[in-house]
Amino acid sequence: MDKQLETKINQKISEVEGKPEEISKLVRSLDELHSSSNSFGHGIVIGRLYNSFYYQCRRILKRDPTDEEFDEFVEILRRRQKEILGLLK
Repeated sequence: MDKQLETKINQKISEVEGKPEEISKLVRSLDELHSSSNSFGHGIVIGRLYNSFYYQCRRILKRDPTDEEFDEFVEILRRRQKEILGLLK
């Protein structure tokens, strides 16, 4: 693997490790995910959305999201969870 890519992946893993409260909040907000038979696939979808949220905040706002913005993101996921969970059916 390219060393720059490997470095970036390791950096992202460290960032996620530093935000366990956000991961827990995401998991708790999507209560239907727990009963899903395809939770791994749904985890990938949620992970992509989570990554996109952070990327867009950094790209558009030129900073990490605030706690309030993260809570708003989680609320969007919660409101649209049936739609999100239906993506892999």
